[in-house]
Amino acid sequence: MIANLSKLSHDIFMKLINRSLAPHILKAAQQLPVVTITGPRQSGKTTLVRSLFPDRPYINLEGLDDRRLAQRDPRGFLEQYPDGVILDEIQHLPELFSYIQLFVDERQKPGQIILTGSQNFLLMEKVTQTLAGRVAIFQLLPFSSREVKPSLPISAQMLKGFYPRLYSQAIDPKLFYDNYITTYIERDVRQLKNIMNLSQFRIFMEMCAYRVGQLLNLSSLALDCGISVNTAKHWLSLLETSYIICLIRPYHKNYGKRLVKMPKLYFYDVGIAAHLADVRADTIDRHPLKGNLFENMVMMDIYKSLLPDRPRLYFWRDKVGNEVDGLVETTQGLVAIEVKSSQTLQPDYTRGLFHFHKLAPDARSYVIYGGREEKRSEEVNYIPWSKMDKFAF
Repeated sequence: MIANLSKLSHDIFMKLINRSLAPHILKAAQQLPVVTITGPRQSGKTTLVRSLFPDRPYINLEGLDDRRLAQRDPRGFLEQYPDGVILDEIQHLPELFSYIQLFVDERQKPGQIILTGSQNFLLMEKVTQTLAGRVAIFQLLPFSSREVKPSLPISAQMLKGFYPRLYSQAIDPKLFYDNYITTYIERDVRQLKNIMNLSQFRIFMEMCAYRVGQLLNLSSLALDCGISVNTAKHWLSLLETSYIICLIRPYHKNYGKRLVKMPKLYFYDVGIAAHLADVRADTIDRHPLKGNLFENMVMMDIYKSLLPDRPRLYFWRDKVGNEVDGLVETTQGLVAIEVKSSQTLQPDYTRGLFHFHKLAPDARSYVIYGGREEKRSEEVNYIPWSKMDKFAF
C-alpha cells in the first residue's frame, strides 16, 4: 500500500511539472507515425508519455509476459492496438521494429506508436535502420532549472542533482545514487557490453568523475585505471551512449578539427558526478572539484535548454591556455559563456571572454556565477545561477 501511495504521489508531482519537450512531442505526433523518447533511466520518460497520451494503452516490455507475447506473435501483438499504443523500454525487443514499420505503413496515421527506451545505442541503432523517415526522436534528460526552479543553495543542489524522483519523494541523494549506479552497472552494463570486471568499471566511472569539467586525456585516464587506451575508449563510449557522460567538443571554424581535438568531460547529471567523486555535504564547500561540479551543472542546464534541436554547444581554448567554458552557435550568432562558482565577481573572470572577443567581436558574452547580483553591460552580462531559468539565447 505504501509503495502504491509513493508511486501515486510521484506521478501526480510529475504531471505538475511542465517538461520543455512536451509541446515538441505532441507536435511530432501529429505529423509522423512513430515518436521515440530516449534518455537515461528515471528521467521521467514513462510519466511524460502517459500524461501526453492518456488514452493510449501502455505496455512495458521489461515485463516478461508482454515481451513473450510480442515475440511469439508480433503481428498479432500490434494488431491489438489499432488506435495506437505506448511501448516502453522497446530496446528489450529489437526484432519488433520491422513489424512496427509494416504496421504504421499499412495505416498511414500520425502518432500511431509511441516508443521509449533508456539504452541509447541499442535503441537508436534499430530506430535509424528500420524507421527512417517515419520517426521523430527526442532526448529526455533529468530536470532543467527551467522545469524544476530549484531553491536550494548551490552546494546542496549539486549534491542533489536533477533526477525527478529526488523531487517527488523524500529520498536521500546518497541512497538514490548508490542504488542508481549499482543498478546501472549490474543491469545496463551487462546487457550492453560483456564487461567481466564490474568493480574495475566502477573505478573507471569514479575516475571520470574526478575529471569532470576538464579536457579528456584518454591515455592518462587509462593509465590511472590500469586499463588499455582501447578499453578506456570502449568504456567511455558505453557511458556516453547510456546517458551517463556528455562530451563537449572544442569550437573551431574547421568542423573537422572539432572532432579530433580533446573534448571536455561532463556528466549529464551533476549529482552522479558528485556521488562518484565522493563529494559530501561536509566537504563540498572546500572540495577542489566544487568549481568543476558547478561548471558541469551550468553547462548541462544550457545543453538541456537547447533541446530538442541538436545542441550546438562547444568550448574554446587557444594554444596559450585562454579559455571560454561554453560557446553556443545560435541563429543570431555566437554566445560565449564563462562559468564561476564564486559568489563574488572578480575582474579576471572575463579574461577568456575578452580574448575570444578579439576573434569574434560580434559574440555576446556572459558570466554565469554563484552570486545573486545581475549586472549587464555592453561587453559582458553577469547572470546569477539562481536566474538561469530566465536565461535565453
